[in-house]
Amino acid sequence: MSLAAEVLDAARARGILIATAESCTGGLIAAALTEVPGSSDIVDRGFVTYSNAAKRQMLGVKPATLGAFGAVSEEVAAQMASGALAHSDANLAVAVTGIAGPGGSDHKPEGRVCFGVAIVSGGTGPEVVTETVEFGAIGRHRVRAATVDRALRLLLLHLGQRRTQDADG
Repeated sequence: MSLAAEVLDAARARGILIATAESCTGGLIAAALTEVPGSSDIVDRGFVTYSNAAKRQMLGVKPATLGAFGAVSEEVAAQMASGALAHSDANLAVAVTGIAGPGGSDHKPEGRVCFGVAIVSGGTGPEVVTETVEFGAIGRHRVRAATVDRALRLLLLHLGQRRTQDADG
């Protein structure tokens, strides 16, 4: 069973809808999920917000956050994930923003990807968890593929499912 199919089965078992908010992957996470037959009952929608304007307009990322931290930051990933929940019927959202390459800088190197996961909780707002992964200068295709894999593992983790090679490995 594919990782995406595991995510969908776990979400289905919990009655959870999923949304994605993607920058550097350009929709590849949503594509991985929707590649699985029957995914339409779990995948609510995907946002491809490659530009800062799209992040602001579609997800409500604050201009001040973009200005202070830049698009590739955990702060922006958190707002992207929260915005995906706010602008969808989903209960769980994953967001990614990063530098797939080629390029980057000393401050934000190629292969850096920031992840945000937001899940509706019983509190006043969603619970949001973020992390940054340094995949390194392994090439654009490999950074994007590794990002999709990590995002799916994070979804599984937040759905209460752990694997031998879970989101921590």
